[in-house]
Amino acid sequence: MNFKSLQQYLRFTKQQRIGIFMLFLIMIGLQLFYFLSDFNVSETKSPEKEQWLALQSEIDQDKLIDKSLKQVNYLFNPNFISDYKGYKLGMSVEEIDRLTAFRKENKYLNSAEEFQKVTGISDSLLNKISPLFKFPDWKQNKTNHPTEKKDFSIKSFPKKEKPAVLNINEATQEDLMKIYGIGEGLSTRILKQKEILGSFVSMDQMKEIWGLSPEVINELNAHFKVVIPSSLKKINVNEASLKELAQFSYFKYGIAKQIVTYRSMNGNFNNIEDLAKIKDFPVEKAKIISLYLEF
Repeated sequence: MNFKSLQQYLRFTKQQRIGIFMLFLIMIGLQLFYFLSDFNVSETKSPEKEQWLALQSEIDQDKLIDKSLKQVNYLFNPNFISDYKGYKLGMSVEEIDRLTAFRKENKYLNSAEEFQKVTGISDSLLNKISPLFKFPDWKQNKTNHPTEKKDFSIKSFPKKEKPAVLNINEATQEDLMKIYGIGEGLSTRILKQKEILGSFVSMDQMKEIWGLSPEVINELNAHFKVVIPSSLKKINVNEASLKELAQFSYFKYGIAKQIVTYRSMNGNFNNIEDLAKIKDFPVEKAKIISLYLEF
């Protein structure tokens, strides 16, 4: 390659060199200006605009409160306000706790003024929610007739006969359906469980039946009792086969297998305490289970 022919293109005059140098400086200056300058437009805040925004926020908050109150368009007894309902009405946690503590003393509110005195809510909140209060009719009747004379003479009332307590092992489906809260489905489930077990041995077994609420179980305990029939076939733990033990409702196959293994290695079981040593044995039901077994 002939470098001598290129030298004529690389020769600059003094003025050209100065021009190139000035151009280089201008390029560096523009780069520095680009990197060091802040191109974000700062928004100027005016007192009038801030005041308008604060007013708009207050209006929006009032709209939310009015909207939440409009949703509660039915009357209710303030004695039975739940935590969630109190929160929706605008009550604080402390105010709801005061009402709960008051009700735990078996006391009742009889007016909006008493509600405010117990809970400590503000006058503004009371004015908004008190039109929704509905107190018991006896309270309203009492205020409507302040001069009504009461007869304090002793009157004799016929004694209520106690309901007959039936043996639940002899109860029919009709007997069970007389209990409030028990329909055809639950009564069938109770009778099916009795058929599986042979008979009930304790009213505590009602807690094992799916679908029975604590209130319904209390009603069953009030109207029924357990009388274990003499015909109840018990399981001899020391002689029963693995299949017979596994078919027992309170024994899973794993427990039945352990019983047979333990029996073959250590001898017979003497009582329920010996049986409770088996791994995963339902100790909490040992008393009920023992009534189905013999040793």
